[in-house]
Amino acid sequence: MSVKSLKFLVIQLTIGLCLLTLGSGAALAKDIKVGIISSLSGPLAVYGNQTVTGFEMGLEYMTNGTMEVLGQKIVVLKRDTQTKPAVGKQVLTSLFQDDDVDLAVGPVSSGVATACLPVAEQFKKILIVEPAVAASITGQDWNRYIFRTARNSYHDGISNAIARVKKGTYAMSLAQNYAFGKSGADAFKLGVEQMGGIYLGEELLPFNTTDFSAPYSRIVNKFKEYKGDKVVFVIWAGGGDPLGKIRRMQPMEREGIDFFTGGNILAALKAYARWENMEGATYYYYKIPQNAMNDWLVKEHMKRFNSPPDFFTAGGMAAASAVVTAIKKAQGVDTEKLIATMEGMTFETPKGEMQFRKEDHQALQDMYHFVSKNLPDVDYGVPVLKRVISAAEMNIPIENK
Repeated sequence: MSVKSLKFLVIQLTIGLCLLTLGSGAALAKDIKVGIISSLSGPLAVYGNQTVTGFEMGLEYMTNGTMEVLGQKIVVLKRDTQTKPAVGKQVLTSLFQDDDVDLAVGPVSSGVATACLPVAEQFKKILIVEPAVAASITGQDWNRYIFRTARNSYHDGISNAIARVKKGTYAMSLAQNYAFGKSGADAFKLGVEQMGGIYLGEELLPFNTTDFSAPYSRIVNKFKEYKGDKVVFVIWAGGGDPLGKIRRMQPMEREGIDFFTGGNILAALKAYARWENMEGATYYYYKIPQNAMNDWLVKEHMKRFNSPPDFFTAGGMAAASAVVTAIKKAQGVDTEKLIATMEGMTFETPKGEMQFRKEDHQALQDMYHFVSKNLPDVDYGVPVLKRVISAAEMNIPIENK
């Protein structure tokens, strides 16, 4: 081979190596695409928009403002479920099939979430459920591609029983007749029994009920023959104001029945100002958790929106933390590697540390026993912490077997 030919060969090899290196760099630089499906319109839009805000702020916090992980840009694709199961299923299918997202987060409604669970299994992609609550999502309807950062109905039901029920208490539930309400009533029943109370049943009502006179009368009749502590746990999403309307009937003063509920978003807490000293358990209130992530969230949210973060803002941030933590630990977005990484994984949230349980991928987390107080210069009932109810104390059941 001549010197000229040898030089030409060396040049060709050098160019080839450069192109290979550039190609590898381009592959490494591929965007990480995350879909988020949420109620951006309709009756639960306030919850859905909080979730999206919290998720985006969480990505910012977890990436130190770069919106990159492992040198790759995180791209968020938002879709509106309109709080309709068929729409939720459609938009999640499109995200996985047409947009080729690496994983997805959402939705708000338990009914929508239930419709979406098989889609994750079909495409073999992870869906991190936030903030849908129904226990069946990580129970009978679960599959291995589902993880949930949101609390489930058992967190709500058992913690509220711990906060309000004692041995010998007679208890009922009033809830909406769909996945969230029915699951919440079942969970409260379990909590009542764990606390040594006697559960007398539930009133399950249509989602859009606004007149509570008849169910109230039925509840009063159910309690009539019993003496002692009597409570009704109200589990409700959206409008209707069941607790306000029923409390105006003075059930405690007239019948000795205490209607109560757990925590809620800030807008709903305005009604709590009428119910000072009501006790229950809550998922989040921005002044309760004491940790660096929550401090950042509160400070930045006040700066950007002139208001504190709410229930679902914190939840969205928890989901973002799980996403970034998992991708870093798995060193990529391969679904099987992510599942292996996330099972048993601990991650930081505005509520403190959470852990995905290996058996059903439910994030175990603390809840907060509160008493509602009216404080100066605050136009809502403030949930003042009485004590932290630990995840271990609630003994959340595993139901996916």
